[in-house]
Amino acid sequence: MSRRTLLTTASLDPATAAPANTRERIKKTAITLFAQRGIDGVAVRDIVLSSGQRNAASLHYYFGTKEALVRELVLDGATRINERRHAALDALEARQAAPKLRDLLEVLVQSSFEPTIEGDNGGAYLRFIAMLSMQHRDMFLEALGEQGNSGYKRALRLIRKELDNLSPRLLNQRLAFMGIYLSSVLAAREAALAAPHRANTSLRGSLTIQNLLDTLEAMLTATPSAATREQLL
Repeated sequence: MSRRTLLTTASLDPATAAPANTRERIKKTAITLFAQRGIDGVAVRDIVLSSGQRNAASLHYYFGTKEALVRELVLDGATRINERRHAALDALEARQAAPKLRDLLEVLVQSSFEPTIEGDNGGAYLRFIAMLSMQHRDMFLEALGEQGNSGYKRALRLIRKELDNLSPRLLNQRLAFMGIYLSSVLAAREAALAAPHRANTSLRGSLTIQNLLDTLEAMLTATPSAATREQLL
C-alpha cells in the first residue's frame, strides 16, 4: 500500500482527523503498554486499539514499523533527560570548580525523570527503557546513540575524577553496578507512582530519593573487602 493510500485511508477515520494529535496519542499509548508488558508483549493491534484508532494502518503510516516507533520513543525521552542533565551539570560546575560526588549523583537522579507533583502517575519512560535495555539492549543502544547519552557520560567523567583513588578496574565495575541499580530503582519508583492505590508506599516521597542517593554514594565509595582486593591482584 502506498503512502498516499495510507494517508487517504487513515483520514477516513474521525479519530485520525488531527495528525499531530493522533501521532502523540499513539506514542503515549505505546510507551504505557511497553512499560507494562515489554515490547515483545505488545502487538501493533494492541497499540492501535488502545489509542482509539479504528484503522490499523495508522501506526504504519505515522511510524512505519513498531520498531521505528520504539526507537523514536527512546530518543524522545533520552533527549529530554539529556537536556536536563547538561543544564544541571552546567549549573553545578558554575558553583563548584570540582563538583562533589553527592551533587553529581543528585544530578543523575533528578534529571532522570520529569518534574512531577508527588502522586502523579510518574510517567512510563523509565520502566519502558529499563525493560527494553534488558530484553533488546542492542536496539536500545542504537536508538540512544552517542548524543542521546552524552550528559550521562559527562557526569561519569566527573565522578571518575572524584574517585581517582580507586583502581580503574574496580571503579569501572562499580559504575556499571550503579547504572543498573539506578535504572532499576527509578523504574520501580515510577511504577509505584503509577499505582497510588497500592498499599506499599516505600518508593514514594522525598525519602526515596535521598536514600537512593545515600546507597549510590555508599556503593561507589565503600572500602573494598579483602576478598575483593585479592581479586584485583
